[in-house]
Amino acid sequence: MVYKLEKEFYGFPDPQEAEPDGFLAFGGTLSIPYLLNAYAMGLFPWFIHEGDPYWYSPDPRMVLMINDFRFSKSMRRTMKSDKFQVKIDTDFLGVMRACANTQRDGQDGTWITDEYYKGYGQLHEMGLAHSFETYHDGKLVGGLYGVSLGPFFFGESMFHTMTDASKAAFVYLVAFCRNHNFVFIDAQQETPHLASLGARPIPRKDYLDLLYTHGFEHTLQGQWSV
Repeated sequence: MVYKLEKEFYGFPDPQEAEPDGFLAFGGTLSIPYLLNAYAMGLFPWFIHEGDPYWYSPDPRMVLMINDFRFSKSMRRTMKSDKFQVKIDTDFLGVMRACANTQRDGQDGTWITDEYYKGYGQLHEMGLAHSFETYHDGKLVGGLYGVSLGPFFFGESMFHTMTDASKAAFVYLVAFCRNHNFVFIDAQQETPHLASLGARPIPRKDYLDLLYTHGFEHTLQGQWSV
């Protein structure tokens, strides 16, 4: 069943009522209250159509349990080579723009619109959205961004213009999450690339149980650093 949301009301229906593809509701806004409530309930906005955000809760949900990360020998060599420099939270909007400009198979254009820049930019200013950036000779060549609440990192998008640049950012994200006792990194949709790094699909119910069990009281809010 699909619901229509009001702009002034920040509640969501039960995610278990989503359509088979995960589509649950449309409407509302990408304001701070809407976004925070969505992630806390296992939802995320996928795109905006005619001014309305479309909210999804896929079943199954692709996640990387922190201890399941696969650090390949080739990636170890790349990280030891000092080919890349990775930074955190130094160019959040730059990473968003690069993700928006990346051509992706099966996609015409980008879902990252002005509303996304505003909403996620505000989350970043609050210390609740973060970017991991990969540089080569001082140039941004890869990275990712997402939202952090409680012991979870909700990945939104990643990009690269050099081979392994986004993987380098992901390695640092995993290390950061491991050092701060995070439970998982939410990858949303299943892809071969994410599966190769150790991510796996889990039932929506199990995903929601993890959210509700661990809660969001101990959020690592503020600017992160390497």
